Amino acid sequence: MSFLKKLFGGSDAAAPKAPEPEMYKGFAIFPDPIAEGKHYRLAARVEKEIDGELKIHKLIRADTLNSNEAAVEAAIQKAKVAIDQMGDRLFN
Repeated sequence: MSFLKKLFGGSDAAAPKAPEPEMYKGFAIFPDPIAEGKHYRLAARVEKEIDGELKIHKLIRADTLNSNEAAVEAAIQKAKVAIDQMGDRLFN
């Protein structure tokens, strides 16, 4: 079977590991900058389990930065501000 996978483009390699979230006040923040040309738009996914249900909020801002690393750090900071200001209402 391994031969057929290789022949038709299958791979034995494991899927890439998902990034570890930044935990903040019970929320999981997953920075997810959006590449736009040579810049990166500030974006993150914020998750929290409420009453047994996983709630997800996609945070996207107009801010663009020159590096992926800068966009990751800024996304974490903006997400923390949103959590401080809105708490669980972030998911409404």
